[in-house]
Amino acid sequence: MQHRTVFEVMTHDVVTAAPETPFKEIARLFAENDVSAVPVVDADRRLLGVVSEADLLRATAELPDLEGRWAGVGLLSREGGLSDAETAAELMSSPAVTAQANWNLVETARTMQQKEVKRLPVADETGRLVGIVSRSDLLRPFLRSDDAIRDEIEHDVLYDTLRLAPDTVRVTVDDGVVKLTGRVDERADIRVIVRLCRSVDGVVALHESIEYANDNLVLDGEARR
Repeated sequence: MQHRTVFEVMTHDVVTAAPETPFKEIARLFAENDVSAVPVVDADRRLLGVVSEADLLRATAELPDLEGRWAGVGLLSREGGLSDAETAAELMSSPAVTAQANWNLVETARTMQQKEVKRLPVADETGRLVGIVSRSDLLRPFLRSDDAIRDEIEHDVLYDTLRLAPDTVRVTVDDGVVKLTGRVDERADIRVIVRLCRSVDGVVALHESIEYANDNLVLDGEARR
């Protein structure tokens, strides 16, 4: 079984900004490349931070309104003697949350959820930018066809990995939802089958009604089938 990694789904040709890139140029990069964030890198492509649409909007929100009134945050920043954010270095969120190219997609999705970000720059072991992965990239495996998912489960999981005889477990897939039926020798085998099949890329959900001959996994208060 082979599971997709960040390297396989990430964007390799990344639109970037330099620390000195001005505000308006960053906005232009967003519009021209249909992106909502750009990594900020130095001359050696080492990742310094990320500028997103939210960062630009946050800076814009501190501008005075039509009547010349400043937002509270803007007023405080000017009272403190801080200058307006004009460049990527001043606008960016840093340090950036990053991913590694060899991460699996589940690990990457969890990091995005925990850090509440929509994309992750991908850096190598030296901190150099090698790509960027977004939420939509992580959903790409779910575009796999039902036939491809079924074939992988039947051949890679049930036959090659578990060495089950053909038709021991029967597989149907409908819109990514897998159903397993059949009969195995040991009840404990069902857990292994379900775990491996559920981890196949593109599986949305899994339902099993597999019977067993020997109960070698007795659970408290649970009757034998």
